Amino acid sequence: MIDHARDLASVQQATERLLSAAAELDNADVTQPSRLPGWSRGHVLAHLARNADALVNVLQGRPMYVSAEARDADIERDAPRPLDEQLADVRASAERFREAGAAPADWTRTVELRNGVTDSASRVPFRRWVEVELHHVDLGVGYELEDLPAEFTEREIDFLADRFTGHPDVPPTRLTDGTRVWRTGREADAPEVTVRGSRADLLGWLAGRRDGSALTAEGGPLPSLPPL
Repeated sequence: MIDHARDLASVQQATERLLSAAAELDNADVTQPSRLPGWSRGHVLAHLARNADALVNVLQGRPMYVSAEARDADIERDAPRPLDEQLADVRASAERFREAGAAPADWTRTVELRNGVTDSASRVPFRRWVEVELHHVDLGVGYELEDLPAEFTEREIDFLADRFTGHPDVPPTRLTDGTRVWRTGREADAPEVTVRGSRADLLGWLAGRRDGSALTAEGGPLPSLPPL
């Protein structure tokens, strides 16, 4: 069962870790490339702030973004700001998300995200936790997939394996770290491919943060995953 209150607390802790790490940067560092193609660290920080506000919209029954174009324009507008403005915005928007999450609500209701995607409101805090943790890694400031909380890593592998389940372009695949097994890809009586590796490497591959070169594939080549 999803514990949205616990996830909200985890979001706060993850946000504080990110803000503490980002505070060690300077204005020049913010303009440097992040690990996301085409984005500077400023883009990542701007996206984190705007995503918090977007998820407030979701929780309060408004469209997540006015449009895809407006979302992209807001990130481009905010990316060049100096570090102190970036950090203040991330912190203030995180507080708005915390307040929205603390408001009395029916957490079993269905909410709408981007591109017509729907989910239980109770899953929104975990979705925000994903944004904060993975984009902390994307900043390239010494926080790696191996540093992610173990609970988060396992749950995000669960989420991403489920996301690719039934996808026609992904072969029936068995994932394992040697202690647990996940299944993903097209429905089949048996997997075509078994992918083995550490949880950090499995998560990195599923989330598009690593190329999978540290993984081993048996029964066929490492599947090519569609973009998230």
